[in-house]
Amino acid sequence: MIKKFEIKSHDGPGRIGKVDGKLTPKIFYRNELKIAPSEGSAYNIDREIAEFNVKETLRLAHENVDECDIAVIQGSKYIDLRIECLKQLEEIGYNGFLIANGDALLTNSRDLVELIVSLKKEAKKSSYFIFPFTELSFMPLLTYMGIDGFMSDAANYYSHLNVLQTPTKAYDLNAYPIYEEISQKELEEKNIENMEFVIREIHAHMKNRSLRNLVEERSGTTPQNISTLKILDRTSMDYLLEYSQLF
Repeated sequence: MIKKFEIKSHDGPGRIGKVDGKLTPKIFYRNELKIAPSEGSAYNIDREIAEFNVKETLRLAHENVDECDIAVIQGSKYIDLRIECLKQLEEIGYNGFLIANGDALLTNSRDLVELIVSLKKEAKKSSYFIFPFTELSFMPLLTYMGIDGFMSDAANYYSHLNVLQTPTKAYDLNAYPIYEEISQKELEEKNIENMEFVIREIHAHMKNRSLRNLVEERSGTTPQNISTLKILDRTSMDYLLEYSQLF
């Protein structure tokens, strides 16, 4: 059930590729994925609990490898446990991975950078990574760091909060009535439409080798974006330059 992943080109660590013939980075829909069950937990927990959850995740992933094509990388805040989980999932036979606790990682810029860079350095080139939850303005930066896809779940989540996601900003429609009398379903569809636009935007910049320009442009949209980019530049320049084109 494993889907083949091919890398077509790089723009920094960001990759244009194909998963089962479909171009990445892309939006992944839950109903098109067969995600192996895992033992989830909160992000900030004791190590003993995280170790147990990784062990159970690996057991469940092994039991379901013939039916599933995506596994979940658990390990909470412990980078070594995340790497151990990744490597053993690869040994079981998986090459597509969801990174657990995405919402918590987005509020911990240093941890986010360290985790993604560490996983990317340790992973096989044939492995691809899906981030489960993010705002649209953060998608170019995550792609630049090496993420290959994003779950559509965020569009549904924000629609229930009456929040419109745009490429640069999230609008609470209760305070900013850009659309009046819009249904939850219609808002979800607009959020999906805007997610797809950002993916097109990312692809266009990657083809022009200008993804970094888009990342820097969007870094000013939220403190979280600029903080993450600054930490990435300060701690992981060798990683960023490995695939960067020199002019």
